[in-house]
Amino acid sequence: MAGKKAAATLPRKVYERELLRLQTELVKLQEWVRSTGARLVVVFEGRDAAGKGSTIKRVTEHLSPRVARIAALPTPTERERTQWYFQRYIEHLPAAGEIVLFDRSWYNRAGVEHVMGFCTKEEHQRFLRQCPIFERMLVEDGILLRKYWFSVSDAVQQERFHRRLADPVRRWKLSRMDLESITRWEAYSRAKDQMLVHTDISEAPWYVVESDDKRRARLNMIAHLLGSVPYHEVQPPVLELPPRPPATGYERPPRDLQTYVPDHAANL
Repeated sequence: MAGKKAAATLPRKVYERELLRLQTELVKLQEWVRSTGARLVVVFEGRDAAGKGSTIKRVTEHLSPRVARIAALPTPTERERTQWYFQRYIEHLPAAGEIVLFDRSWYNRAGVEHVMGFCTKEEHQRFLRQCPIFERMLVEDGILLRKYWFSVSDAVQQERFHRRLADPVRRWKLSRMDLESITRWEAYSRAKDQMLVHTDISEAPWYVVESDDKRRARLNMIAHLLGSVPYHEVQPPVLELPPRPPATGYERPPRDLQTYVPDHAANL
Protein backbone atom coordinates (compact mmCIF):
# COMPACT_ATOMS: atom_id res chain seq x y z
CA MET A 1 0.00 0.00 0.00
CA ALA A 2 1.37 3.40 -0.94
CA GLY A 3 2.35 5.50 2.05
CA LYS A 4 2.67 2.55 4.43
CA LYS A 5 5.07 3.36 7.25
CA ALA A 6 8.36 1.54 6.78
CA ALA A 7 9.46 -0.75 9.58
CA ALA A 8 12.81 0.00 11.20
CA THR A 9 15.49 -2.36 9.97
CA LEU A 10 16.39 -4.95 12.57
CA PRO A 11 20.12 -4.87 13.50
CA ARG A 12 22.03 -7.74 11.90
CA LYS A 13 23.50 -9.09 15.15
CA VAL A 14 20.08 -9.21 16.81
CA TYR A 15 18.62 -10.82 13.69
CA GLU A 16 21.30 -13.48 13.33
CA ARG A 17 21.19 -14.44 17.02
CA GLU A 18 17.42 -14.87 17.02
CA LEU A 19 17.41 -16.59 13.62
CA LEU A 20 19.82 -19.24 14.89
CA ARG A 21 17.65 -19.80 17.96
CA LEU A 22 14.53 -20.19 15.83
CA GLN A 23 16.29 -22.48 13.37
CA THR A 24 17.32 -24.67 16.29
CA GLU A 25 13.65 -24.89 17.23
CA LEU A 26 12.78 -25.74 13.62
CA VAL A 27 15.08 -28.76 13.89
CA LYS A 28 13.15 -29.82 17.01
CA LEU A 29 9.90 -29.34 15.09
CA GLN A 30 11.28 -31.48 12.28
CA GLU A 31 12.17 -34.30 14.65
CA TRP A 32 8.71 -34.10 16.23
CA VAL A 33 7.09 -34.32 12.79
CA ARG A 34 9.28 -37.30 11.90
CA SER A 35 8.74 -39.18 15.15
CA THR A 36 4.98 -38.60 15.42
CA GLY A 37 4.12 -39.03 11.75
CA ALA A 38 2.61 -35.54 11.56
CA ARG A 39 1.98 -33.89 8.20
CA LEU A 40 2.72 -30.17 7.93
CA VAL A 41 1.93 -27.94 4.95
CA VAL A 42 3.09 -24.31 4.90
CA VAL A 43 1.82 -22.06 2.11
CA PHE A 44 3.86 -18.98 1.18
CA GLU A 45 2.02 -16.38 -0.89
CA GLY A 46 2.44 -12.69 -1.61
CA ARG A 47 3.46 -10.23 -4.27
CA ASP A 48 6.61 -10.59 -6.32
CA ALA A 49 9.73 -9.64 -4.31
CA ALA A 50 7.81 -9.83 -1.03
CA GLY A 51 10.45 -12.06 0.56
CA LYS A 52 8.82 -15.50 0.31
CA GLY A 53 11.81 -17.26 -1.23
CA SER A 54 14.38 -15.88 1.19
CA THR A 55 12.20 -16.87 4.14
CA ILE A 56 11.76 -20.41 2.81
CA LYS A 57 15.55 -20.59 2.45
CA ARG A 58 16.00 -19.73 6.14
CA VAL A 59 13.31 -22.17 7.23
CA THR A 60 14.92 -25.10 5.40
CA GLU A 61 18.58 -24.14 5.90
CA HIS A 62 19.26 -26.69 8.65
CA LEU A 63 16.47 -29.17 7.95
CA SER A 64 16.76 -32.55 6.29
CA PRO A 65 15.57 -32.58 2.65
CA ARG A 66 14.21 -36.06 3.39
CA VAL A 67 11.73 -34.50 5.83
CA ALA A 68 11.23 -30.91 4.66
CA ARG A 69 10.88 -30.23 0.94
CA ILE A 70 9.91 -27.27 -1.18
CA ALA A 71 7.13 -27.50 -3.76
CA ALA A 72 7.54 -24.79 -6.41
CA LEU A 73 5.47 -25.96 -9.34
CA PRO A 74 6.18 -24.73 -12.88
CA THR A 75 3.59 -23.64 -15.43
CA PRO A 76 1.03 -26.46 -15.86
CA THR A 77 1.42 -28.76 -18.84
CA GLU A 78 -1.25 -29.18 -21.47
CA ARG A 79 -2.39 -32.36 -19.72
CA GLU A 80 -2.47 -30.69 -16.30
CA ARG A 81 -4.63 -27.90 -17.70
CA THR A 82 -7.35 -30.50 -18.35
CA GLN A 83 -7.26 -31.86 -14.78
CA TRP A 84 -9.26 -30.73 -11.79
CA TYR A 85 -7.42 -27.58 -10.75
CA PHE A 86 -6.24 -28.87 -7.35
CA GLN A 87 -5.13 -32.22 -8.74
CA ARG A 88 -1.51 -31.41 -9.52
CA TYR A 89 -1.01 -29.94 -6.05
CA ILE A 90 -2.40 -32.98 -4.27
CA GLU A 91 0.48 -35.22 -5.33
CA HIS A 92 2.91 -32.86 -3.56
CA LEU A 93 1.14 -33.06 -0.20
CA PRO A 94 3.13 -34.69 2.62
CA ALA A 95 2.98 -38.26 3.80
CA ALA A 96 3.46 -39.10 7.47
CA GLY A 97 6.56 -37.49 8.95
CA GLU A 98 6.96 -34.88 6.21
CA ILE A 99 6.89 -31.09 5.87
CA VAL A 100 6.05 -29.43 2.55
CA LEU A 101 6.63 -25.74 1.95
CA PHE A 102 4.66 -24.41 -1.03
CA ASP A 103 6.55 -21.58 -2.73
CA ARG A 104 3.33 -20.31 -4.24
CA SER A 105 0.49 -22.79 -4.32
CA TRP A 106 -3.03 -23.41 -5.54
CA TYR A 107 -3.58 -19.72 -4.83
CA ASN A 108 -2.00 -18.92 -8.20
CA ARG A 109 -5.56 -19.04 -9.53
CA ALA A 110 -6.69 -16.33 -7.11
CA GLY A 111 -3.77 -14.07 -8.04
CA VAL A 112 -1.68 -14.14 -11.17
CA GLU A 113 -4.00 -16.37 -13.22
CA HIS A 114 -7.00 -14.18 -12.43
CA VAL A 115 -5.26 -10.82 -12.89
CA MET A 116 -3.36 -11.81 -16.05
CA GLY A 117 -6.34 -13.52 -17.66
CA PHE A 118 -4.82 -17.01 -17.61
CA CYS A 119 -8.10 -18.43 -16.33
CA THR A 120 -11.70 -17.62 -17.10
CA LYS A 121 -14.00 -15.70 -14.79
CA GLU A 122 -15.94 -18.93 -14.23
CA GLU A 123 -12.76 -20.83 -13.31
CA HIS A 124 -11.80 -18.10 -10.85
CA GLN A 125 -15.22 -18.12 -9.20
CA ARG A 126 -15.17 -21.92 -9.01
CA PHE A 127 -11.80 -21.76 -7.29
CA LEU A 128 -13.09 -19.34 -4.66
CA ARG A 129 -15.98 -21.71 -3.94
CA GLN A 130 -13.95 -24.93 -3.91
CA CYS A 131 -10.80 -23.78 -2.12
CA PRO A 132 -12.32 -23.58 1.39
CA ILE A 133 -13.86 -27.03 0.87
CA PHE A 134 -10.52 -28.41 -0.33
CA GLU A 135 -8.65 -26.98 2.64
CA ARG A 136 -11.24 -28.17 5.15
CA MET A 137 -10.76 -31.67 3.73
CA LEU A 138 -6.99 -31.41 4.27
CA VAL A 139 -7.41 -30.26 7.86
CA GLU A 140 -10.12 -32.84 8.58
CA ASP A 141 -7.71 -35.53 7.39
CA GLY A 142 -5.16 -34.41 9.96
CA ILE A 143 -2.86 -32.19 7.88
CA LEU A 144 -1.48 -29.18 9.74
CA LEU A 145 -2.07 -26.33 7.27
CA ARG A 146 -0.50 -22.89 7.74
CA LYS A 147 -0.97 -20.05 5.21
CA TYR A 148 1.21 -16.91 5.16
CA TRP A 149 0.68 -13.83 3.01
CA PHE A 150 3.83 -11.67 2.70
CA SER A 151 2.79 -8.03 2.42
CA VAL A 152 5.20 -5.59 0.77
CA SER A 153 4.65 -1.92 -0.07
CA ASP A 154 4.82 -0.68 -3.65
CA ALA A 155 7.89 1.48 -2.91
CA VAL A 156 9.87 -1.40 -1.38
CA GLN A 157 8.85 -3.78 -4.17
CA GLN A 158 10.08 -1.26 -6.75
CA GLU A 159 13.36 -0.87 -4.90
CA ARG A 160 13.88 -4.64 -4.79
CA PHE A 161 13.13 -4.94 -8.50
CA HIS A 162 15.80 -2.31 -9.25
CA ARG A 163 18.34 -4.20 -7.13
CA ARG A 164 17.56 -7.46 -8.90
CA LEU A 165 17.91 -5.80 -12.27
CA ALA A 166 21.42 -4.62 -11.38
CA ASP A 167 22.59 -7.81 -9.63
CA PRO A 168 23.92 -10.51 -12.00
CA VAL A 169 23.33 -13.33 -9.48
CA ARG A 170 19.72 -12.31 -8.84
CA ARG A 171 18.76 -11.07 -12.28
CA TRP A 172 17.08 -14.41 -13.02
CA LYS A 173 14.50 -13.66 -10.32
CA LEU A 174 13.07 -10.82 -12.40
CA SER A 175 10.71 -11.77 -15.22
CA ARG A 176 8.37 -9.90 -17.54
CA MET A 177 5.54 -11.18 -15.36
CA ASP A 178 7.12 -9.46 -12.36
CA LEU A 179 7.27 -6.18 -14.27
CA GLU A 180 3.59 -6.55 -15.14
CA SER A 181 2.82 -6.56 -11.42
CA ILE A 182 4.00 -2.94 -11.22
CA THR A 183 1.41 -1.69 -13.68
CA ARG A 184 -1.30 -3.96 -12.22
CA TRP A 185 -0.71 -3.12 -8.54
CA GLU A 186 -4.32 -2.23 -7.79
CA ALA A 187 -5.68 -5.21 -9.73
CA TYR A 188 -3.52 -7.53 -7.62
CA SER A 189 -4.69 -5.71 -4.48
CA ARG A 190 -8.34 -6.28 -5.37
CA ALA A 191 -7.64 -9.93 -6.22
CA LYS A 192 -5.90 -10.44 -2.87
CA ASP A 193 -8.75 -8.82 -0.96
CA GLN A 194 -11.31 -11.01 -2.72
CA MET A 195 -9.19 -14.10 -2.04
CA LEU A 196 -9.02 -13.35 1.68
CA VAL A 197 -12.77 -12.82 1.92
CA HIS A 198 -13.44 -16.30 0.52
CA THR A 199 -10.52 -18.34 1.90
CA ASP A 200 -9.70 -16.89 5.33
CA ILE A 201 -11.53 -19.69 7.12
CA SER A 202 -11.36 -20.69 10.77
CA GLU A 203 -9.96 -24.14 9.93
CA ALA A 204 -7.14 -22.61 7.84
CA PRO A 205 -6.81 -18.87 8.46
CA TRP A 206 -4.48 -16.52 6.63
CA TYR A 207 -1.62 -14.93 8.55
CA VAL A 208 -0.23 -11.67 7.13
CA VAL A 209 3.51 -11.07 7.40
CA GLU A 210 4.66 -7.46 7.05
CA SER A 211 7.74 -7.85 4.87
CA ASP A 212 9.19 -4.43 4.06
CA ASP A 213 11.98 -5.44 6.45
CA LYS A 214 12.97 -8.94 5.37
CA ARG A 215 14.79 -9.70 8.60
CA ARG A 216 11.73 -8.95 10.70
CA ALA A 217 9.51 -10.85 8.28
CA ARG A 218 11.61 -14.00 8.50
CA LEU A 219 11.78 -13.98 12.29
CA ASN A 220 8.11 -13.14 12.70
CA MET A 221 6.94 -15.84 10.31
CA ILE A 222 9.16 -18.58 11.75
CA ALA A 223 8.29 -17.66 15.34
CA HIS A 224 4.59 -17.74 14.50
CA LEU A 225 4.87 -21.12 12.77
CA LEU A 226 6.67 -22.61 15.76
CA GLY A 227 4.11 -21.17 18.13
CA SER A 228 1.20 -22.56 16.11
CA VAL A 229 2.32 -26.20 16.13
CA PRO A 230 2.09 -28.21 19.38
CA TYR A 231 5.50 -29.82 18.98
CA HIS A 232 7.85 -30.87 21.74
CA GLU A 233 11.50 -31.82 21.84
CA VAL A 234 12.15 -35.43 20.93
CA GLN A 235 15.21 -36.92 22.59
CA PRO A 236 17.65 -38.12 19.91
CA PRO A 237 19.10 -41.62 20.14
CA VAL A 238 22.36 -41.90 22.03
CA LEU A 239 25.19 -42.24 19.51
CA GLU A 240 28.81 -43.06 20.19
CA LEU A 241 31.64 -43.02 17.70
CA PRO A 242 33.10 -46.53 17.41
CA PRO A 243 36.86 -46.94 17.75
CA ARG A 244 38.68 -46.94 14.43
CA PRO A 245 39.94 -50.46 13.75
CA PRO A 246 43.68 -51.06 13.31
CA ALA A 247 45.14 -50.79 9.82
CA THR A 248 45.22 -54.00 7.74
CA GLY A 249 47.72 -52.95 5.10
CA TYR A 250 45.55 -50.89 2.74
CA GLU A 251 47.54 -48.55 0.51
CA ARG A 252 45.95 -45.70 -1.42
CA PRO A 253 46.53 -45.81 -5.21
CA PRO A 254 49.01 -43.25 -6.61
CA ARG A 255 47.40 -39.82 -6.95
CA ASP A 256 48.44 -39.50 -10.59
CA LEU A 257 45.99 -42.28 -11.48
CA GLN A 258 43.08 -39.98 -10.61
CA THR A 259 41.93 -36.64 -12.00
CA TYR A 260 41.75 -33.91 -9.36
CA VAL A 261 39.94 -30.60 -9.44
CA PRO A 262 42.48 -27.80 -9.94
CA ASP A 263 43.28 -25.78 -6.80
CA HIS A 264 41.52 -22.59 -7.81
CA ALA A 265 41.61 -21.35 -4.22
CA ALA A 266 45.43 -21.32 -4.25
CA ASN A 267 45.37 -18.47 -6.79
CA LEU A 268 43.16 -16.18 -4.74
